[in-house]
This record gives sequence, structure tokens and C-alpha cells, in this order.
Amino acid sequence: MRRRSRVGAALVVAGLLGVAATSVAAGRSGDEHALGGTSPASAPDRVAARRDFDAVSWPRPVYAPPPPPAAGIEVSPDESLQGVLQALPAGAEVRLGAGTHRGPLRITRPVSIWGPPEAVVRSSGTGTTVEVLADGVGLLGFTVEGSGRRFDTTDAAICIRGDDARVEGLHLRDALFGITVEDARRVVVRGNVITGTGERDLGLRGDAIRFWEVRDSEIADNLVTDSRDIVVWYSPGNRVRGNFVESGRYGTHFMYSHHNEASGNTYLGNLVGIFVMYSDTVTVRGNRMAFADPAGGMGLGVKESGELAVVDNVLLGNRDGIYLDASPLQRGHRNVFERNAILFCETGVAFHRSGANSSFAGNEFAGCGSPARIDGGGDAMLTVWHGNSFDDYQGYDLDRDGVGDVPYELHRLSDQITSVREDLKFFRGTPALALLDLVGRIVPLLAPRILLRDPAPRIAREAPGAH
Repeated sequence: MRRRSRVGAALVVAGLLGVAATSVAAGRSGDEHALGGTSPASAPDRVAARRDFDAVSWPRPVYAPPPPPAAGIEVSPDESLQGVLQALPAGAEVRLGAGTHRGPLRITRPVSIWGPPEAVVRSSGTGTTVEVLADGVGLLGFTVEGSGRRFDTTDAAICIRGDDARVEGLHLRDALFGITVEDARRVVVRGNVITGTGERDLGLRGDAIRFWEVRDSEIADNLVTDSRDIVVWYSPGNRVRGNFVESGRYGTHFMYSHHNEASGNTYLGNLVGIFVMYSDTVTVRGNRMAFADPAGGMGLGVKESGELAVVDNVLLGNRDGIYLDASPLQRGHRNVFERNAILFCETGVAFHRSGANSSFAGNEFAGCGSPARIDGGGDAMLTVWHGNSFDDYQGYDLDRDGVGDVPYELHRLSDQITSVREDLKFFRGTPALALLDLVGRIVPLLAPRILLRDPAPRIAREAPGAH
């Protein structure tokens, strides 16, 4: 009741401040420091960040196609590729000629198939186009076009059901699922260009790459656009690195998959960059997760997962930079977030049923609407904060050691109110809420509770001779 009365009083004050807010709008930029540091990132701020990003962009991966075998059996488009494969001995190498080769293909012995991008294995329109049922198969360089359209049979361009497979340098297009790997070990999926069906409804697309019960394998340097997810489910001990994933749903989705690593990937304009769900001991390092869907997207999502190391990532222009849901879940587990740059997000870190047994150290929060949001019983005061940089820090550094002399504390009245009345988030970044935060500081009755506290906030040191 006390919280409700304080919020109600604050809303009354907000109404009284409406006229005043309008009168000071023109002078907002000059008064920001008087109102308590930089104002929260508004939608125009995030649009500007996207515009600046588009001006420089992040490079797509460039992967040199695998070289052709020194010797091999030449197969022209006029021949039956399936017939040739059935007659080959184990260990044979095939070179595809440019042109269209009829699918589907079923590979039942260890062979290597190489072709230039102009060699196209085309679907018959039903089922999976290339199915691998043997160990030690290589699929290198050529193009696979199309598949069936049935979700219940997981129709894909390529399905791998064998150990030690190599899928490298392929071009996959117009297939429901791109590459599916099931019950396999030591599989390498590298340097492929996968273009999904681009269905407007993300749920009607298939996954670009799907690992299901896969171990000790790698998804690396792939370019994925207009597909749904890269999925790693029930699959321990894998590496997802150097991929570029754009305009999908989940850039990478780990579920019930322990001891995995996602590093050096770029996720741009997806609903979610990386989601770690029910998975422990996952490393998320050096990734770039930018411009997730503004309606409800996030850079990194974590649900009921522990022993995570989230380090050296860039989270840019997302609704939530990091979203934590009941994580870590297990007693004795910890999650560590270090040296991440969380920039121009509506919320830096959202705590939903989370807070205990996590630490944030050496991270940068800049241009965000708020560094943290608390809901669903979360509590960021249970989190260890140390040495983070906050662009709305109002303290000082008299000894110039790069560490603030007073703690950073987040206690905005506007955040407390918008957590109760989400419709008021529309006014974030406006003079009205900035004045409301000012009132929260000077009127004891309306003093908001502290949401997070960093006892040693980091301050960027001014270069010698700078003014």
C-alpha cells in the first residue's frame, strides 16, 4: 500500500509538472546536468544510433571456398548423381560440373562431394534434398536449392546423421530448413551462405542450422539471412563462432546444452541475439548483438541458466541489452558479466526473478533509457556491481584515479513509476519524466528506492592536456 500511495502521489506531481515540462522543453539540452546527468535514450536516439551504425556497418564473413580435390570422379548435370554415388567405393571424391543436378541425394558411405557455386543440387519439391547417413562425409562448395515444405518431417536442404561430417562453403537457398544435424559428433559446419525463405511470419520459417543431440562440433563463419534460428538443443560441448546472422528470430538458441561457447558472432536485426535456456557453463564472448526487434527484442536472454561467462560483448540498440529470468537457478552457481558495452538500449539489464549470485564488473552503460529494470520479483541489489561505467553518474573523481569517489546509485522515480504503469514509458526521454526524477531527489516523500549500487564506478580519465 505504501508503494502504491507513493506512486500515486508521484503521478499527481507528474501531472502538475506537465505545463512546466512544456515550458522548459526548448532549453532541455542546457539543463540536463541540473536535472541529474544525461537523459535516457529516446527513440530518436536509437534511430540515430542505427543510422550511424549503417554508415560504418560490420563486415559480413568472407570465407574462401574449399579447393577442389586434386583428383576425383567428374559428374556432369546430364548424369544421375544419385546413381554415381551408389556405385562409388568408400573414400571416393566427386567433382560436380556446373549446372543443375537432380535431387534428392541419399549418401550412405563416406565420400566427398565438391562443386563450384554454379553446380546446383535442386530439390524435387518434397522431403530433404541431401541426406547423409554415413560417417566421414564431405559436402564442399556447391549450391543446394530448395526442399520440401513440411515441418513435421523437418524438410531441409541438408540433413546430417553421421559423425565427422564437413559441410563447408555451400550456398543454400529457398529451403525450409537449412542444415540439420542429429545424433552426431565432430561435425563442422563452416563458411556456408544460408538464405532462408524470408516468410514474413518468423514462425513459418525453418531454422538455418539445427543441432539436435550433437557433441564436440562447430558452427563457424556462416552467413545467415532471412531464416529463423541457429538452434543448439540437447547438445553439449560445441562452438558457435564467427557467424553473421541477420533478420531472423533467435540468432543462436541454446537449450538444455551445457559447456558450449558462442564467440565472435554478429547478430543484427533479429528478435533475439543469443538466448541461453536451461543450459549451464556457457561462454558468450566477443559477440555483437544489435538492433533486436524494438517491440520486445533483446540482445542476450538468459533463462534458468548458471555458470555463464558473458565477456567482451557489444549490445547495441536493443530494447533490453541483457534479460535475466531466474538465472542462475541452481544454488552455488554464478553468472559473470565483464567488460561488455551496453549501448543505446531501452534497458541495459532486465532482472526478472533474478539478481542473486551474479556479478557485473567493468561493463559500460551508455545512452540507455535505464541501466537496469526490475520486475517479477527480481532484485539487482543482490547482484555484485563493481567498476562499471555509467554515463549518468553524477559523482566525482577528485584523486583522478579513474574510480568515482562516491558510489553510483540508480534510484529514478520515473523508473519506479513506469514499472507500475508501462504506458508511461512512452514519455521516456522527455522533460516531464526528467523533472519527475528531479522531484524524486528533493521531495523526501517521493524518494525512490535504490535499484542498484556500484561502490566503485569507473570514470573515463581525461587525456593529459585535454580541455
